[in-house]
Amino acid sequence: MRKAASILIWMIVAVCVITLITLPISLQTQLIVSVTVVIIMALIKLFKGEGKWRLVALAFGSSIILRYVFWRTTSTLPPINQPENFIPGFLVYLAEMYSVMMGALSLFVVAMPLPPRPSRAATEGKFPHVDVFVPTYNEDAALLGNTLAAAKAMDYPPEKVTVWLLDDGSTLQKRNANNILDAQAASLRHIQLQELCEQLSVRYMTRDRNEHAKAGNLNNGMQHSTGELIAVFDADHAPARDFLLETVGYFDDDPKLFLCQTPHFFLNPDPIERNLQTFDHMPSENEMFYGIIQRGLDKWNASFFCGSAAVLRRKALAETNGFSGVSITEDCETAIELHSRGWNSIYVDKPLIAGLQPATFASFIGQRSRWAQGMMQILRFRFPLFKRGLSLPQRLCYMSSTLFWLFPFPRTMFLFAPLFYLFFNLEIFTSSGGEFLAYSLAYMVVNMMMQNYLYGSFRWPWISELYEYVQTVHLLPAVISVILNPRKPTFKVTAKDESIAVARLSEISRPFFVIFGVLLVAFGMAIYRLYAEPYKADVTLVVAGWTLLNLIMAGCALGVVSERGERSSSRRVRVNRRCEFGVDGRWYPASIEDVSVHGARLHVFSKTFDPLGVDTRATIKFRPYSGAQEETLIVTVRNTQPSGEITAIGCLYNPQSALDHRLIADLIFANSDQWTQFQLSRRRNPGLIRGTIWFLGVSAYQTSRGLVYFFRSFRGKPEEQIQPVKAGAQ
Repeated sequence: MRKAASILIWMIVAVCVITLITLPISLQTQLIVSVTVVIIMALIKLFKGEGKWRLVALAFGSSIILRYVFWRTTSTLPPINQPENFIPGFLVYLAEMYSVMMGALSLFVVAMPLPPRPSRAATEGKFPHVDVFVPTYNEDAALLGNTLAAAKAMDYPPEKVTVWLLDDGSTLQKRNANNILDAQAASLRHIQLQELCEQLSVRYMTRDRNEHAKAGNLNNGMQHSTGELIAVFDADHAPARDFLLETVGYFDDDPKLFLCQTPHFFLNPDPIERNLQTFDHMPSENEMFYGIIQRGLDKWNASFFCGSAAVLRRKALAETNGFSGVSITEDCETAIELHSRGWNSIYVDKPLIAGLQPATFASFIGQRSRWAQGMMQILRFRFPLFKRGLSLPQRLCYMSSTLFWLFPFPRTMFLFAPLFYLFFNLEIFTSSGGEFLAYSLAYMVVNMMMQNYLYGSFRWPWISELYEYVQTVHLLPAVISVILNPRKPTFKVTAKDESIAVARLSEISRPFFVIFGVLLVAFGMAIYRLYAEPYKADVTLVVAGWTLLNLIMAGCALGVVSERGERSSSRRVRVNRRCEFGVDGRWYPASIEDVSVHGARLHVFSKTFDPLGVDTRATIKFRPYSGAQEETLIVTVRNTQPSGEITAIGCLYNPQSALDHRLIADLIFANSDQWTQFQLSRRRNPGLIRGTIWFLGVSAYQTSRGLVYFFRSFRGKPEEQIQPVKAGAQ
């Protein structure tokens, strides 16, 4: 009876909504309604309305969007007997409807996300055995040493943890390669990593052939291990000491739990953050996914495996013969298979690992191309909407996650749609200036307000649009390729530990300057037509505004592809730990101020301390979190800056043994609270107006900077000045 009443109520609500959406009203009334809704939403936001008030604001916004969709569908499409107008007009319409559909799916996922879960330590005396897998392909020993040492230092009964290095860079296939140099390099790597693992008490594992990429590597590890749970860390993802304590306990609560996923925190900025210099004060792009979307997915039991920083149940993986390898995104594919078999997942919103992001724009695009192609493969081979075994919310959540990667198509249409009118005089959108103000502009403002309502502290205004634009140029052909041939993509390793020696234009920057030039000419054409055709001023003004918005975005992208030179390839993390600094047999009281994966900055407190020369060998003595005794770490001095009784010293690590890797890992990765504090320090909502003004300033500066880089590039630079230091990560 209650179910029937619920269905009846929803039917009545649906009829009322449809009636309100389709109700014929005058243009003036529509404008008044739109302004009223904007004011109501702004007031609710101003008074920080949450809970039901949040849903009220989103409902008001949705009503304006649905009114726009109805008007757009019934009143703005060109006549079908004018194919030169109708075809491009209909393509733009489809792009808009895709955006509305994705907005609806996103709203379903994140309208009321779960709050962060409380810590759940393992029950005393119930510590399941955990196999820790660190898959590697071509990462160097120093980077692997830090990750393995951090994994070994996790706070968990040592007899209950086995750490495995799964080496796909030294397979028998590679050691017997036809290319002698490649074979020798693989053999040398094989020996070096075996020695490293022996020193760190880590199990080393390789295989005969590189089959099924990362999924095959992980499955090979499963065949040689027996732990009840499996923790997976990418080669550059080092865990904090409390990783297992914060995750393993959930498996005791739910015998059907197959996954406990945690966020990916990064020590270095991505190329866009680095080139725009936003890393220290604006939330990173991935924080919207890990801070909001994953919690929204978790509400519907649809949080999925992200390839690393996760714990999985072996029993569940055994049902699917291990990690799925049909697509090149084995993580999401594995999750959808296990969800469809009735297994559950949870998401713990606390950064418990720290990793590295691609430093160059080209590597960033390569990574995103793999993600996009992998999601398209899942859409093709596992189509979530019709996947048997998934609940309806899970189907919608997975459709949201996969369909998102079709964004290059609508972004391309929005970018070039104004050009149809300006250059070819095509009328692809039948509307007056007044209708644009009452419907289109209201839709755009409400849409931006809803995004700010949902993601404000995690994603600032216009940043999503910028990220999508800079990816669209190169992802569009990648997505088209996988749609035409879904089995063509192959797993490619993403380079992570890179550095850029000198400022330069990205090697894939040319299309962005071409697009900027075309849009600049188009905007000039719009200004000309305003004067030449005053009787079309209302339409031309709308198109000119659209073109200007695209031009602002394209200009900002010029700064994105203008790679800044950097002195360090990774960000320094503040730690403030007491230590002693030793040089030439003398010890001085000191503190470690900040650390990175390569070195540290110290403050030495002494009136008699003399400045040191570059490359002076010295020693740091400190007490690690994992022990009661002080340990020493050898470093190389890079610079000294005396200031009164305090001398600042920059130094590089000089690891000589496994113990050194343990100490480095203890400095950087042991304390996860420092990562949480850093993220919280950036999470503030500038608001829609201030955020827009800020973005306009950023765009103006980055446009000029990009043009300076462009004209300087004609002088030419010696190729040897560009010295990236690479180490990939699967």
